[in-house]
Amino acid sequence: MQQTMKSIARVLGVVANIALWGAAIGLTLMTIFIAWQVFGRYVLNSTPIWTEQTSVLLMGWFIFLGAAVGIRQGYHLSFDILIHVVPRKVKLTFFTISDFFVIAFSAGMVIYGSQLVAGTWSATTPALGIPGGIDYLSLVCGGALMSIFSLERIARRFAGLPTARFGETDLFDEE
Repeated sequence: MQQTMKSIARVLGVVANIALWGAAIGLTLMTIFIAWQVFGRYVLNSTPIWTEQTSVLLMGWFIFLGAAVGIRQGYHLSFDILIHVVPRKVKLTFFTISDFFVIAFSAGMVIYGSQLVAGTWSATTPALGIPGGIDYLSLVCGGALMSIFSLERIARRFAGLPTARFGETDLFDEE
């Protein structure tokens, strides 16, 4: 079981790195596009019409991809005051319960995000001319990755492997 989990972790590590690079590229591009918009508006007196909508689209992607990677690495928001006073076995139970809550929330993101995508796909965005549903695909993809990464955390715990928690040593150091 542990060897299988380690193999899965390597594959999901590649997925997480791709997501993190995608988020970083999206953040960089958004910054460049906004700078271009400000330059165009105040220096050239001609605001490019596509920069604002593209930046908002990119923002959704880098937020949800980055959040998914943060969940995998144990940086998601949690209430951990009790963790410091309970035995290790209870801590692991609390961590697992927390991961199940993340799965429930991210499943909602996938389900309701898919409905948003389907409901807005026929509309066309004014500045980019692309289907409106594309604006919400980041919600669906980010939610799916959050679910997958949370399931990985639970499976690792049941296999007796460590999971990263809030800046602790990387969960793959020993592998």
